[in-house]
Amino acid sequence: MTMGAYTILLTIISMVGTVAFLMFFVRLLNPPQEVQAIADLEARQIKSTSSFSRLRPNERVMDRLAFFILNAFKLQKPLEDMCMLLGSPNKPQPVDLLYSKIYWAIFTPLAFMLAFQSWLPIVFVILGFYIPDLQIRGQIQKRQQEMLGNFATTVDLTALVIESGLDYMTAFERIVKIARQKTLLEVELEKTLNETKLGYSRREALERLAARTGVQDIRSFVGLIVQSDELGTSLVDLLRNFSVDLRFRRLNKAEKLAAQAATKMLIPLFIFIFPVVFIMMLAPMIGDFIGGGMPF
Repeated sequence: MTMGAYTILLTIISMVGTVAFLMFFVRLLNPPQEVQAIADLEARQIKSTSSFSRLRPNERVMDRLAFFILNAFKLQKPLEDMCMLLGSPNKPQPVDLLYSKIYWAIFTPLAFMLAFQSWLPIVFVILGFYIPDLQIRGQIQKRQQEMLGNFATTVDLTALVIESGLDYMTAFERIVKIARQKTLLEVELEKTLNETKLGYSRREALERLAARTGVQDIRSFVGLIVQSDELGTSLVDLLRNFSVDLRFRRLNKAEKLAAQAATKMLIPLFIFIFPVVFIMMLAPMIGDFIGGGMPF
């Protein structure tokens, strides 16, 4: 291919890229019509009670950018699921998580560009966009581990109350009532009880409990209760066996972590301890060798 052909090809690519960038820029900054924006929200089932209803794409540029990213990458459900697994706190809400991702995506490459005086760190936009996800997932895992801390005991108490002649919802109510200080699991059980009072069926309330926690053991626990309701089997025996299985798997996990401890200790030994020992042993010998020879 001749030099002229290369020039023509590069010119065409540059023109196409420029037009695509201009179309993106115009679409971002051009305020959408009010009817289209409302229809778009309804099509994506963004309800008035959703935190995303705070976005005002016709009034603020940052809201317009957030609204565009929300719809382009279909982030509504993932952000709402993450917030639900956090326990649906007042802060952060899903829209706050969206803004956090945008701010990290903007300021992470900007900081690297100022530090290295180069445009190459612009690629860190993607990295900055997903940094908040790592932080939120860490908080979710910590919350789930805290729920599992006394889960086996809660299953035993439920089986004990059911064995005395009461149903499982009454068992949950007794467990929540006698708790001096409510754990995260007991708070979620209390939400389940309140949902049944608001009109949800027992199965729906239990399924919402499993969805809010995101823990596989709690999903299995809910599945056992639903199965017992549908088939009429003894729930006490199922819960007893489930509790034994929980403790057995927890013991196996502890033994596995204990077996891995020796291997994991090798890393700090090789990095921090062995170099110091070698320096203390060899430093006098090296000093004598540099100073005029070995002493023997």
